[in-house]
Amino acid sequence: MQPYRTFRKRPPWSAVLAVAVAATLTFAQTSSSTADPADRGGPAVDLETATVADLGKLLGARKLSSEDLTQGYIDRISRLNSQGPSLNAVRALNPNALTEAKAADAILRRKGPHGPLVGIPVLLKDNIDVKGMPTTAGSVALARSSPAVDAPLVTGLKKAGAVILGKANLTEFANYLTSGMPGGYSSLGGQVLNPYDTSQTPSGSSAGPGSAAAAGLAPLTVGSETSGSILSPSAANSVVGIKPTVGLISRTGIVPIAASQDTAGPMTKTVADAAAQLTAMTGADPLDPATAANPLVGHDFTRDLSKSALKGARIGVVASQVPAAGTDNRTLWDASLTALQAQGATLVPVTLDTSGSIPGGSSVLSYEFKRDLNTYLSRLPGNAPVKTLADVIAYNNAHAAAALKFGQVLALASQAKDLAPGSADTVKYQADRAQDLLDSKSRIDAVMRDNTLTALLFANSGSAGIGAKAGYPSISVPAGYQSANRRPFSIALLGQAWSEPTLVGYGYAYEQATKLRQPPSQLNPSAFVCAGKGGPRDSCAP
Repeated sequence: MQPYRTFRKRPPWSAVLAVAVAATLTFAQTSSSTADPADRGGPAVDLETATVADLGKLLGARKLSSEDLTQGYIDRISRLNSQGPSLNAVRALNPNALTEAKAADAILRRKGPHGPLVGIPVLLKDNIDVKGMPTTAGSVALARSSPAVDAPLVTGLKKAGAVILGKANLTEFANYLTSGMPGGYSSLGGQVLNPYDTSQTPSGSSAGPGSAAAAGLAPLTVGSETSGSILSPSAANSVVGIKPTVGLISRTGIVPIAASQDTAGPMTKTVADAAAQLTAMTGADPLDPATAANPLVGHDFTRDLSKSALKGARIGVVASQVPAAGTDNRTLWDASLTALQAQGATLVPVTLDTSGSIPGGSSVLSYEFKRDLNTYLSRLPGNAPVKTLADVIAYNNAHAAAALKFGQVLALASQAKDLAPGSADTVKYQADRAQDLLDSKSRIDAVMRDNTLTALLFANSGSAGIGAKAGYPSISVPAGYQSANRRPFSIALLGQAWSEPTLVGYGYAYEQATKLRQPPSQLNPSAFVCAGKGGPRDSCAP
């Protein structure tokens, strides 16, 4: 097995940390200046815009091999991740990626039908377990933490024939280490950049998947969300994101925040790509009780892709989500409403309180972070570097120069919780969880019932907070770009539990009617001009 390649510009940290990290990490060298499979004898492919359907046709016709395709993405990552715009979206490459691609090519050579993901590379957020690679959550404390087995969602992707290309950067511990940490920053991975505007946040915590999907560093990426971590970076990076119902996808083998709200989900360029990916990720898992209620195991979400799906839809337009009059976002929002109506949807103005009612905020995430992280760490092999949240905190304190640029106040608050049955913290947690459901699920259910709605409409990631507490699904779809600065705008559709088939259909119908998404190299060309095939131009910086 070759050592996995990581992408990182490192500061001169302490000798202790350098030795610890150097024991397992090797740094990438530029392998090629090109990312075009045509340079290896295959057809020309625009990897920035290529969809699963585009690539599947070439793979199925054997005009392109998965091995060449995977190498093409590796080359593109080399040009754009640490060079050119230096997006820093990808943390590490899978050492077995080309081997997996060769295995996919063997499947493609067989006669008979095969699934849409065979030979398609996918990047995973680096809080998802892949055997043979560390799962770091962006933390220097977990730099050498390697799982014994794949996460079930990874098993599902591999079963579908997908190639695990590597790991994407994220906000450290999915943005639950501390307060005030920038979206996309971690002590191990550094700062992810937004390809549409590097002065703007890529958002988080799935910043790496969002940036990578937008820039075409992989055709498919997987993010995770507790409250906004798929929807927000999807909007910021102008990609499609699906935040599923809690329990649609197993959370086993994912570094957690809170089981009440955690879920993984697709982040892709198109709704069709997300549907194909979601089909492979869905399943039941005896280690994750939430999946026992999943009625969509085995469901093929690509069958929900219909240009006429919005006919007869009744969509509640949440009043608090309407952007201010006279703004670019209002113009884009109004155009979205017109498009939805043109496709047959009835839009119903509704009022929905999306705020919480617990004084001082809910304790659910703080309580469950300690509980669920300790459970995750306890399942790692015996040589894992840390076993508990307390170990993480201690490691960070011992390596504060590297680990604690922004502190660890959320980790400390979680560690202080008393998880014993009947403790004051446990009693408050149970009451807060019940109130969270009243503030979210009950409110959503009531407004949808009273208005006979099939979905609710939000701007950008506006559905994140209330949807997360309810455990309900949302889909985010690109809806244009601000005229003043070309920054992205998206709409999000939220439904009740297990309504993903409906949401996928609605998102697809809207997307196909508008076709508003544009790649970042068109809207932010200065970031990409010096990464073009053929080498830097004379005007580019050294």
